[in-house]
Amino acid sequence: MKSMKALLAALSVVTLLSACAPEVGSEAWCKEMKEKPKGDWTANEAADYAKHCVFN
Repeated sequence: MKSMKALLAALSVVTLLSACAPEVGSEAWCKEMKEKPKGDWTANEAADYAKHCVFN
């Protein structure tokens, strides 16, 4: 029972944290990426930025 409560608490935290990130391609996401140092971008982030924020 104790491990079940710990698992539910961990899942709740993960759900809350994942809901904080803006959707890829949204205006908020583009702004966030523009402020993030280019050296910290992943290849997927760079491709998504080009697709949604530059060529859109």
